[in-house]
Amino acid sequence: MAPLQGSGQGSLSDEGRRRWAILALLFFCRTSLGFQFQTMGSAAPGITAEIGLSLTEIGTLIGLFMLPGVFLSIPSGYAARYMSDKGLLVLGLLVMGLGGATAAIAAGFGMLALARILCGIGFVIGTIYFAKMVQDWFAGKELATAMSILVVSWPLGIAIGQLAHDWLMTQFHWRLPFAIASAYCITAALALWLGYRAPPGIAAPRGAAAPMGLPRRELWLTLLASSVWAFFNAGYLVFLSFAPQALQDSGFAAHQAIPMVSAASALMMISIPLSGIIADRTGRPDAVLYLCSAVGVVCLLALPYAPFAVLACVLFGLIGMGPAGVIMALTGQAMSPARRAFGMGVFSTTYYAITAPAPALAGWLVDRSGKPQDALILAAVLFGLTMAGNLAFRVAVKRLR
Repeated sequence: MAPLQGSGQGSLSDEGRRRWAILALLFFCRTSLGFQFQTMGSAAPGITAEIGLSLTEIGTLIGLFMLPGVFLSIPSGYAARYMSDKGLLVLGLLVMGLGGATAAIAAGFGMLALARILCGIGFVIGTIYFAKMVQDWFAGKELATAMSILVVSWPLGIAIGQLAHDWLMTQFHWRLPFAIASAYCITAALALWLGYRAPPGIAAPRGAAAPMGLPRRELWLTLLASSVWAFFNAGYLVFLSFAPQALQDSGFAAHQAIPMVSAASALMMISIPLSGIIADRTGRPDAVLYLCSAVGVVCLLALPYAPFAVLACVLFGLIGMGPAGVIMALTGQAMSPARRAFGMGVFSTTYYAITAPAPALAGWLVDRSGKPQDALILAAVLFGLTMAGNLAFRVAVKRLR
């Protein structure tokens, strides 16, 4: 290849390499969020055996991871006016590490609850600023591709956690998964502090006021878009938390059930970007969402039946979880760019308010009936509400135009 002439092309090539290197760093660091989240679900059998918690309490602890987002999403979004994105994200990862360490030494429900809340605080900061950093680096330059790659770091962390945490708990003790996840979060914070820098042209925080509030139309659309995202994720969280028990109840051994659920999470790394590409190429995002969600409902209802369980897990990950990117794209239609910071705070607040109680509700249903498949029925209902919420969003777009 002939050498590049002038500095323009060379600098663009260098900038491109820097962008993808930054994305790789953010991907590695963001994987810690899913890895940390999965600790409670994977360690639940050991915690229940040693401490004697009920499934309702375990479900509550799982849901507490999401609870801080109800109160901190909007404040976290505006904190960037006073502190750098990198500083905030490093702080969030360190708080998650502290939460994991607290869980590793916990002796009862109260300390475990505190640990999950600490992890949830770090998670709120992470979900906002990982996305913002990618937008800063890729605005106008393969942003859709970069965001699709970033999104799958969450299911990847969960899938790794499902395998690693279960092995650590089985071979050693239930406290070890929390300690390892804490170490991962601290390592990610250090890597981010040493390796990340803001792209050229990003101004330092000045404390300037950003637009506050949303016009009536944008508020309604933002709430509807958030509900679609929340129902979808709540269904997935319930699946993650209770599918292994449902599979074991139907005759699978624990060492068979965990990899089956983990496979579903791993397949999301294919289905999420693929569904987004199909939606963009065909121009029919709603059809993709309805088809994938309907398959998800069928898989959740079929999973407790042993002859269909393996196929149900595969199709749930390969198709049912596909529309994640399509759903997130609703935010672009819900709010104007000038109000996006406040709008994403509203979006996240509603999202956390719906997802946080879902695992606890599922645990209560299982405690009440003694049937783990009741949790999967709840997950199927939540996927049905995902489709209903998307339909309501489209109707609102037409009526409020």
